[in-house]
Amino acid sequence: MLYLKNILSALILPPLGPLMLVALGLLLLGWLPRIGRVVAWSGIAVGIAMITPASVGTLLEPLEDIPVVEPAGLAGADAIVILSGGLRDYAPEYGGATVNRVTLERVRYGARLARQSGLPVLVSGGTPSRHAGARGPGEAELMKKTLEEDFRVPVKWVEGRSLDTRQNADFSAQMLRPAGVKRVVLVTHAAHMRRSVEAFEHAGLAVIPAPTAFFGGRGKDDNLLPRLPGINTAYAGGYAAHEWVGILAYRLSR
Repeated sequence: MLYLKNILSALILPPLGPLMLVALGLLLLGWLPRIGRVVAWSGIAVGIAMITPASVGTLLEPLEDIPVVEPAGLAGADAIVILSGGLRDYAPEYGGATVNRVTLERVRYGARLARQSGLPVLVSGGTPSRHAGARGPGEAELMKKTLEEDFRVPVKWVEGRSLDTRQNADFSAQMLRPAGVKRVVLVTHAAHMRRSVEAFEHAGLAVIPAPTAFFGGRGKDDNLLPRLPGINTAYAGGYAAHEWVGILAYRLSR
């Protein structure tokens, strides 16, 4: 089911989704020329919209409309949960696999909050690394290694079975409830927070959102959403589209 979901996502989301529309439109030109032109131009329009800052910002704004957590806001929490965002299989400078840049952004902020609050940390993510055909450590194990070796922050729980956000929430809750944890500080990308909060609350945990790595917002610079179309805008647009589809799929299947 997970592989089917990933295949469907790849087919409908940027960058492949708009190209599929264009290809379908071209195929229809011979039989239904008017419909074919509409479909093909729709694919081009969607592709342009997903790299245009104004339209991408419109998609991102409701996703990232979450305030940054203040130190006082950590009071009452029982633990910090950091969600994985992928890994890098080939990292010879680290002796094998390591966390990718998305996960690293979350780990860095989670480490900061852990030092500020003294709260215990859970890392969640089960996709295993694979290099030269061998199965290696999973995302959560790599997150633990990064936190403890690079940030000097201990990790109390390692949830290494989950393969998506729903499983992040369900499996983390299963580990935390026996320890008496009822309220967690949840660390993930701002654009991913809305879906993550829904999943963790549905799993029975109270959530204090701790968003990081905003794509949009005021004071944009080269690391956020640029003013002109480019690689960063395309990435942000694809991320936003993925989140909206994920929210819809989560609510329909809940």
